[in-house]
Order: sequence, then structure tokens, then C-alpha cells
Amino acid sequence: MSVDTKQRGRVILLGAGPGDPDLITLRGLKALQSADAVIYDALAASELLEHVPARATLHNVGKRGHDEPTRTQPETTALLIELARAGNVVVRLKGGDPFVFGRGGEEATACVNAGIDFEVIPGISSSVAALAYAGIPITDRRLAASFAVVTGHKDPTTVSGETRWDELATAVDTLVILMGMRKLEDLVGRLVAGGRDPKTPAAVIMNGTLPSQRVVTAPLGEIAERSRAAGLCAPAAVVVGEVVRLRETLNWFENRPLFGKRVLVTRDERPGGRLSSALRDVGAEPVLAPMIHVVPSEDWLSVDAALADLANYDGLLVTSAHAIRFLAERAETRGVSLADSGLPVYCVGPETARVTREAGVPVRAIPDERHDAEALLDTLVRRFSPSGRRYLFPCADDARATLPTGLAAAGASVDSVVVYRTLPSELGRAELQTLLGETEIDILTFTSPSAVRNFVERLDDAGLKTAAGCLVGAIGPVTAEALRDVGLPADVVAERAGVQELVESLVTRVMTDAGGSR
Repeated sequence: MSVDTKQRGRVILLGAGPGDPDLITLRGLKALQSADAVIYDALAASELLEHVPARATLHNVGKRGHDEPTRTQPETTALLIELARAGNVVVRLKGGDPFVFGRGGEEATACVNAGIDFEVIPGISSSVAALAYAGIPITDRRLAASFAVVTGHKDPTTVSGETRWDELATAVDTLVILMGMRKLEDLVGRLVAGGRDPKTPAAVIMNGTLPSQRVVTAPLGEIAERSRAAGLCAPAAVVVGEVVRLRETLNWFENRPLFGKRVLVTRDERPGGRLSSALRDVGAEPVLAPMIHVVPSEDWLSVDAALADLANYDGLLVTSAHAIRFLAERAETRGVSLADSGLPVYCVGPETARVTREAGVPVRAIPDERHDAEALLDTLVRRFSPSGRRYLFPCADDARATLPTGLAAAGASVDSVVVYRTLPSELGRAELQTLLGETEIDILTFTSPSAVRNFVERLDDAGLKTAAGCLVGAIGPVTAEALRDVGLPADVVAERAGVQELVESLVTRVMTDAGGSR
């Protein structure tokens, strides 16, 4: 008797939500983490792809608005079936919810016809979320007890190709129209002709739930003209009903302190990195332009020797989150447990301490006030009597000598081992110039001297002038000094070096400049 051990493939129809990557469901996140292949739309947040295993294949089949699709729907469906039949767990990542104007029903039917197992993981639809982020409840017992969601773009070849606008006009309290921007004037005309009062409050919400969200409100009869004049376009949700009046008092999202500010992130991080996430939390739109690229060391001889001799060290010095990550990864490959070594670990600040603890290693101490090498040196000298002690210092190839030199002067010895290298970013001069000139950047952020140097080296005089017109933020005094040296002084310097501290300092400065109006 033979047993078929071939893995049985399946399809997961997953709703990515309306745009904000934090709105993905927990079950959706687990699906991405288990995927062998991901077929995704343009409206799904790119940050979500970070959760996909490195082994998985990625297939972009999306389009925006009325653009030509990367693949036709029949081609996309055929790809789903092909990948699943090959034994893969295939995640079909769709903006919003798979069954809300997402053709998820068609793809699910294709799976049934092909004998492929499938699962549906709902997503938060923009018909609800875009309104919520605009401060407009879709229902409110004071104003609206019913709602309808309708598409403004239907397939005219289907039996139900014509939406009954004359009936919808007065059938519900709140009417939400998705994919209706191209024919907005016509749709408004049909609603008014169907009996909806042209003075009914209405709104158009573009890029709902994102830092680039823009909202225009007006009476129904004027909403098309007002939104066109404001430059609003797809993707957008149109809402008609008395609930729009509540936006005036419930507009929470756009009242975040950095809402609408475009912030250049020059450190090496993914779209969902800590600085990007912290900026989004206060309403800003992070624009990634990494000036350095962090890669592992090419030569591990000294690192391996130190790991083999770990019991003879008196402490581990951590001044970089990258350093502890790369050291922990190398230790694991060598069969060495940093967590079980009992080695006291001294971190430069909260972020390095967080990453160290995530690696399973307890932290002995961090400086109380400033978070830089000078403060860590002072802490070691004042509190831990370093004379006669031996320390291991994993670092970058261009690390400052502050700790080794200072501890040597205090009678200690430090073995500096390179665990990672910082390389210039692949972002070209022309690309950066264009980014600064066309993206309307409001704030520049820098988290290391190397990022500062690589940034300035890529700019001509016009680019430097543009950069000088932005608010410039530095993560700490060392980076601020590097900015001064290149003629781009920092306007904001975090008192305690750290990502969260930098963002909080930017918020304080922007609110001060605005007179505390937000």
C-alpha cells in the first residue's frame, strides 16, 4: 500500500484592510507568516509583505483605480490554482475585505471548481474604516440607523450591471460609495434625481486611514465640484448622510500632532521599522531613503574566538541594536548561548536594551540620562569599577573608539570585534535629489553620523538648499555634531538618544511652532 505524502495546497483569501498596515487581523498576520506564495494587490500595504517568510514567492497582480492590471482576473485566478496545485499555501492578499467588491467570491468559486481547499479571512473594509478615520460614524442612533455600501464601478456585462440609484437615494440613512470617483458627478445627479436632498451633508475621503488622508465635506449637490477642485482622486470613499456632520467634533485622526507631515527616514529600516511606526503613530507619513545599508561582517575569526572565550570576559558592551542582533545570530550558529553565559550586559540606551532582551539576554544597566557612548562610559566608570576588567565590544567596522579608549584609560581592557559593516546606500544621487525636490518633505531625520555623511554627499547645492528648508532632527548629540560639521545643523536633538525620544522631540517642536494648536 502506497501513501501519498505530497503536501496538499490550499488558498487563503485574506483581507489586508484599508491601507493602515496595523489594521491587519491577528489571523491574517499568522496566514502571511505561514505562506509559501503571496499574490497581492496594489492597495495592500507593502509593510505587510515583511511578515512573509523568505522562502515564499511574491506575485504582484494589483492595479490602482482604472489602471491596466498587472494580470487579468482570469490570469490571477489561474495563478492561484496553479500554485495551490503545486502543494503551496497560497495567500491571496487583497485590499479591504475579500468579499466587499474584491472579487473574492469569484476566486473562491474557482477554488471549489478546481477541488482546491480555501479559507476566507475577513479584512476591515474601507467602507467602515475610512469613515472612522475621518471622524464619521457610519451609523449613530441620533442620526442614522441604516446604511448601504455600493460600488460606483460595476461590470456592465453582468445581469445586475445597473445599480438602482433611484431606489438607493432615499432607502438608507447613510450611503457609502466605493470606486465612484470617476463618475462622481453622474452618481450625485442620480441620487438627487432619485429624491436625495442636494443639501444633504456629504464627504469624499481619499487615502483613508493613511497619513496622506484627505477629506472634503460639502452639501451633496456641491461635493463633486469641491472634491475635484481640491485635487481628490481614487482611491476614495464617498459618504452621504447626516452622520457627516459629526466629523466637525470627531475628527481624531487628522488632529494627531504630525498629521500630514512627510518625514524622511535615512536610517536602514524596513517600511514597518520602529522609526516609521513611531512616526505613523503621531500622524506623519514616513518616506524611506536609507543612507546606509547594514550587512554582516565578512570576517568572523575574532568574533568566534571571543565567543569561545566568553567565560573570561567581565562584561558585554552594546551600543547598537544591529551589534547585538548580529552577535546573537553568530553565537547561535556556533552553539554558544549568550543568555546562559551569565555575562553582565551594559547597553547604551532603551532600544539596545530592548533588542538585547528580545535575544534572551538580561541587561545589567543603561545610562540614566543621555544615551550615547560617553554616557555609557561614565556609567561604567562611576558604578562598576572597570579597572582590571575585560570587556567584549561587538561593533560596526566604523565604530567610534570612545568606549575602548575611555575604558583603557580607566584600567580596563576591551576586545572590539566587528560584527557588521555599514555600506553606502544604493539610493542614487539623482533619486535622492528627485525625492527631496518632488515629494515635499517637511522633516529630515538622522540616527547616525554615517547616514549624515552619505546624505550630504549625494546632494548638489540646490539639494542642500532644499534640505536646509526642512526641519532637521537628530537622534542624539553625536549625530547632531555630524550635522553641524556638514553645514546642516539640527533643529531638534533628542535629549535621550532613541527612536521614541526623537519622535517625541519632533512633536514638541512642531507643536511649539504651531502655538500648541494641535
